[in-house]
Amino acid sequence: MDHCARLSEGPALKPSVSLRDPRFVCLVLALLSVATALFHPTLELSRPVYDHIVIVDITRSMNVADYRIKGRPTSRLETVKSALRSALRDLPCGSRLGLGLFTERKSFLLFEPIEVCSGFEVVDTAIEQIDWRMAWGADSRIAEGLYDALTQFQSYGVNLIFITDGHEAPPLNPRYKRDFSALNKGKLKGLLIGTGGLSLAPIPKFNERGEVVGFYSEDDVPHRSTFGLPPKPPSEIPGYHERNAPFGSEQVIGTEHLSSLKEDYLRQLADESGLVYRRLETAEELSADLTGPEFARFETVPADMRWLPAGLALAALMVLYGVLPFRLR
Repeated sequence: MDHCARLSEGPALKPSVSLRDPRFVCLVLALLSVATALFHPTLELSRPVYDHIVIVDITRSMNVADYRIKGRPTSRLETVKSALRSALRDLPCGSRLGLGLFTERKSFLLFEPIEVCSGFEVVDTAIEQIDWRMAWGADSRIAEGLYDALTQFQSYGVNLIFITDGHEAPPLNPRYKRDFSALNKGKLKGLLIGTGGLSLAPIPKFNERGEVVGFYSEDDVPHRSTFGLPPKPPSEIPGYHERNAPFGSEQVIGTEHLSSLKEDYLRQLADESGLVYRRLETAEELSADLTGPEFARFETVPADMRWLPAGLALAALMVLYGVLPFRLR
């Protein structure tokens, strides 16, 4: 009888799912959010982007190790490369970066500005591979290299970032100081970034395998300019001879075999060229300098909005599995 009574009762009915059940609502919301994210939603936004051409000094004084990274002595050039790679990651998509080198009297462009997101690997690797052995000349005419960069890139519609320690080699002859007045001052915005310590430090000397074999001594470098006409009248030059000793016979020994950041000189060049002087101290400061509001160009770009539905789906699942079980219990 009991068996027949149980059969007469019929099959047990499962409880129906209510559309107002918060578990159902959360599950549907998570599914819809994931489906929305799969369609790669975008939104047109106006945001600042930055276009720069960076010129890096690769002359021998840039090998002076007067920075420290993680407690390890690091050369000026390696510090510049590290800071540039860090700043590259902070540039927003839509920005463009070109890269070039300075040595002797010229600034040479390696490549024109590339969009930093689609070309990140190319630009980052190029910065990493910069080496002082790429130099095609031993001289370091900073003012001439800066003037060359300013004249080359005026029509590019970018900002110029010129990075150097300001060490002119051989020393400048005041008679032949570069005149920046012929330039359209202010037409090309940018930064003149000084790198290096303020105290004199020895310049490493390398062998043909790129190994440090010592430092330059007083006898290895000229301590005065012997180019063109002497800076003083002949009567003021000890041992002057028009043909054999136009700069005098007196031996000049200075500190040109040592190097430091020539900050006053670079400030002067920045003022004459219409650039803004900054000193390289940390990667964070360089990144902030490159993304300054004075260099911003606003453009409408598609912004990836997948993070919004994805975040909504995550929140719904957290409520479904992390909050509701405890409340219902």
